[in-house]
Amino acid sequence: MIVTVILLLLNGGGGGGSGLAVGGQQGNLASECRTGADANQRQDCRIVGVVNSVQSYWSSTVSGYHRAPTELYTDQTETGCGLASSAVGPFYCPADQTVYIDLGFFDELQSRFGARGGPFAEAYVVAHEYGHHVQHLLGTDAKVGNDRQGPQSGSVRLELQADCFAGVWAKHAEQTGFIERLTSDDIAEGLDAAASVGDDRIQQETQGRVNPESFTHGTSEQRQHWFSTGYQTGEPRDCDTFAAPSL
Repeated sequence: MIVTVILLLLNGGGGGGSGLAVGGQQGNLASECRTGADANQRQDCRIVGVVNSVQSYWSSTVSGYHRAPTELYTDQTETGCGLASSAVGPFYCPADQTVYIDLGFFDELQSRFGARGGPFAEAYVVAHEYGHHVQHLLGTDAKVGNDRQGPQSGSVRLELQADCFAGVWAKHAEQTGFIERLTSDDIAEGLDAAASVGDDRIQQETQGRVNPESFTHGTSEQRQHWFSTGYQTGEPRDCDTFAAPSL
């Protein structure tokens, strides 16, 4: 069943404005995306709704949280972290504290990575990137340091925590009505998307073998596990992957 995103916060309700731009320019999405029907029919409207729902949740949960500007782009865009091409996909740049979302990535998630796709798969990806913004504000990303590869590395722990944060938001969104009619199939879409971008699955498909010592994001099983943990408990404190002795 299609996920319906309620766009109550489209104009930045809760303070601070949405800060959402298209192609580096402020778009007219606020006037074009007003209802759940708009969100069901248009990908950009759906993403706007998810962005504002995610940021509303973290604004009420993290002391001192400030909204991250959001840029939707295709092909390439200039960022505080350098020039980003569509090959990069959605990402968070800590240098300018902005989330960049390549709209073409969601098609690639299906065509290249074999995910089933769907509205909730898109929502998972978006919520994951805003998880990185939360980590930056809390200083969690500093824990990674030079520990950037390996099955138990700081980089993997950072990514898995962002997956868990995405699950926490999903639970909150369901409870508060930002997302209606969230079904087991919707959750399966999110879990499938998480699995599709696991290090092991990507390496197997692109290299024909798996090298755990070069992991940076975690395995498909790990990503599913931590997303599920966040969704089941709805508590950010249960997402402390850095305290877990083993992932």
